[in-house]
Amino acid sequence: MHTTEELIQLALSEDIGPGDITTDNLVAVDTMGRGTILAKQDLVIAGLAVAESVFKKLEPGIEFNARYSDGDQVAAGSDVVRLAGTLAVLLKGERTALNFLQRLSGIASQARTFVEEVSGTGVKLVDTRKTTPGWRVLEKYAVRIGGAHNHRMGLYDGVLIKDNHIAVCGGIAQAVEKARRAISHLVKVEVEAASLEEVEEALAAGADIIMLDNMDLGQIEAAVRLIDKKALVEISGGVTRNRLRELARTGVDLISIGALTHSAVAVDLSMTITAN
Repeated sequence: MHTTEELIQLALSEDIGPGDITTDNLVAVDTMGRGTILAKQDLVIAGLAVAESVFKKLEPGIEFNARYSDGDQVAAGSDVVRLAGTLAVLLKGERTALNFLQRLSGIASQARTFVEEVSGTGVKLVDTRKTTPGWRVLEKYAVRIGGAHNHRMGLYDGVLIKDNHIAVCGGIAQAVEKARRAISHLVKVEVEAASLEEVEEALAAGADIIMLDNMDLGQIEAAVRLIDKKALVEISGGVTRNRLRELARTGVDLISIGALTHSAVAVDLSMTITAN
């Protein structure tokens, strides 16, 4: 798994390469400057520490003064960050820092709007593994900043028995039994169910969480009654923002949404830079 520092270094290397051919030929190395990162729309800010690390990798002593904290609602037209340091560093770090901030703030902003749809229902919205390769830790962080929750981080930290696992094991009961024999008693087992019959099988097998896969509203309500709090109930598949309220009212515990990460749109932030 990539660390944030590795991602920052990769992004800077990708953008600057052997050198910024424009800045290096136009700006004296000892020229100082100032910069301001500006919100061009209403947004939830996320990724400020990452943006700061971008600039500090280029110049450890740069001044990075964030006027907000991650998770804050920022109004269009607001100054988000004010910077001071070597002018060339401000120019070289601008795009990479903005790329991180815009992407992560886009995820956090969308997550906040989704969470507001289920406010007061007690339902948790969770993300999925549908993340940008290499960015999972950061994108799942942004989901939390927006007020939603994380599902498993990867294939290594949670048992989720899906249709293909069930098929190769010969059934839900067999799959759950094999998993239970191999894992710690501290690890929960989740089973994907595509029908009420499979819900019954998962219950009988002792699943801790049952994921209702692409079920319609009537099936979900029937499954919730059938499970009757003997396991946590998660909805997955076909979830859109305009359906969240009605889905939450069915009595489920969790709603997983791939769109929290894979369909988030980067927010509009810009950076103005001037020489001292």
